[in-house]
Amino acid sequence: MTATYTFDVFSTLDGYGAHSGDWGGYWGKQGPALLAHRLATYSQDLRMVFGATTYRAHAAMLAAGDAPESLDPWVTRMRDLPATVVSRTLTEPLDWPDATVAKGDAAEVVARLKEESDVPLRSHGSLSLNRALLAAGLVDRVQVTVFPVICGRTGEDRVFEDAPDLDLELIESRTLDGHTHELVYRPSLHR
Repeated sequence: MTATYTFDVFSTLDGYGAHSGDWGGYWGKQGPALLAHRLATYSQDLRMVFGATTYRAHAAMLAAGDAPESLDPWVTRMRDLPATVVSRTLTEPLDWPDATVAKGDAAEVVARLKEESDVPLRSHGSLSLNRALLAAGLVDRVQVTVFPVICGRTGEDRVFEDAPDLDLELIESRTLDGHTHELVYRPSLHR
């Protein structure tokens, strides 16, 4: 059986995955329903998949002196999950409790993981990695959490910039805390 691969990403309405402004985390729009839903999602048995850039950002954020009890519980849970970091430059050991480095082409690494994994695969962020996996047809679900902000001046990291053309079939949607939308799609390459 092939493991399901989910590309999980946060976005502004105008398509940015990050910002350089003074918005704060979650663009200041997190609420109890969002945080509880994220924890429920990450409480399942999963294997995380990261690219090197996102791994470095997550590891730096988590090592920045924040005590585990000060992190959102879903973030702590994500860090406790087994992880594969696709990188040609990183070497082990990694500053992550159960992470390994997989060298080589991202599509080949993830295709192998999908065949070998007994649990679903999930990637939070890792934009370049996931754009390549979308182009290779290896992403089974795209989960976009859209925060109710437009950050045209301070937005960074366009989520789908240079991604392939895709048709999306909506398979789930929910509104969290009355303003944040989570959309889950089944992607297919547009022909």
